[in-house]
Amino acid sequence: MAVAEDVCTETTGATALGVPAASAMAVSTAAQEVGLKRGEFAIAVHLGLIRLMVPRDGGRPMVGRDEIERLRSQDGFPEALRERVRTVGTAEGARRLGISPDRFTRFARAGCLTPITFYLNRYRAIVWLYLADELTGFAAREPQLLTGRSPGWLRDRLEGGADCRAGNWRSRRVERLLSLTEDPWARVAVLADTLDPVQLAEVVDDPYERAYVARLRPEPAFGPTGPVWARETMAHLMRADEPDELLWRRVNLIMELDNAREVRPAPRPGGDRRAIPSPGSERAPAPDPRADADADADARSRSRSRSGPESDLVPGVPSSVPPSPCPGPGPVHAPTGAAEPVVGLLARIGLRRRTSRETNRRQSPPRRATFGE
Repeated sequence: MAVAEDVCTETTGATALGVPAASAMAVSTAAQEVGLKRGEFAIAVHLGLIRLMVPRDGGRPMVGRDEIERLRSQDGFPEALRERVRTVGTAEGARRLGISPDRFTRFARAGCLTPITFYLNRYRAIVWLYLADELTGFAAREPQLLTGRSPGWLRDRLEGGADCRAGNWRSRRVERLLSLTEDPWARVAVLADTLDPVQLAEVVDDPYERAYVARLRPEPAFGPTGPVWARETMAHLMRADEPDELLWRRVNLIMELDNAREVRPAPRPGGDRRAIPSPGSERAPAPDPRADADADADARSRSRSRSGPESDLVPGVPSSVPPSPCPGPGPVHAPTGAAEPVVGLLARIGLRRRTSRETNRRQSPPRRATFGE
């Protein structure tokens, strides 16, 4: 039994409206109206060819009837729309490019070709699929790669064991979801999916914030379909697994998290009853002067009670030192708010902790560090 990936129909960034029943339809009905299969409709939503609407009171996303009419009015409908979302596997893709399936796979593993989706075959193996239009464009851009001996950079990459298919698919999906929303906490939720629970807890150390982010994670438009093991495979593929990508995702998540905290705090149960603005609002709640006074008093108390030489403090990185450039699978999404200071950023991605231990070993006898051990 093959299980297709329907999860690329996330509703992050979809228009939140009060949708009258007479002016909208379920996504399954919309797929039939435009003559697309379930997987083709999912890809069309992922590529931004079809817009979804989310009712204000929650529930499954829907497709407006005016959106269906817009699609029907396009030239060449429905064949043109179906051709734009057409996918091919390795064998058919190789035939389109006029190369062997083995060479096609080498191109994909080296990162020359980016999958758009996948399915799991009867053996639960991942079968990657590619947009037919993109393969045509690749053949037009890189004709020299299709004939003769492979270039040295490609051979070196493959000899090093590179397989960029999952990473490229993940980056493509994350970039698309981030482009669909301006809500800061929704952007945090998208990036949170790329880290495993342990690493996520290191970056988002507040459990209430993690719970809020979990509620905002994108959901499939068709609902949670497929067996549990298929959903587990999808969750595994969404998580970064290379050291460089892990660092890149953590940096992006930290920056988006700091921006989200400045725009509005995550809702908390119980005593914290400060008003939470709507997701589209950029205004943060007014600070509580009593809380600020209590925080200042606690800080003064800790300062008076602190003992020991100044060298017991964990050394930091001077703020005048700019962060070194970090190569990664995609660009850093700089938030609109103030950026995290360099020292705090390094500490939270795990670099300052390692530097602290090395410095303490060189400068002082072993002792229990006050932070970072």
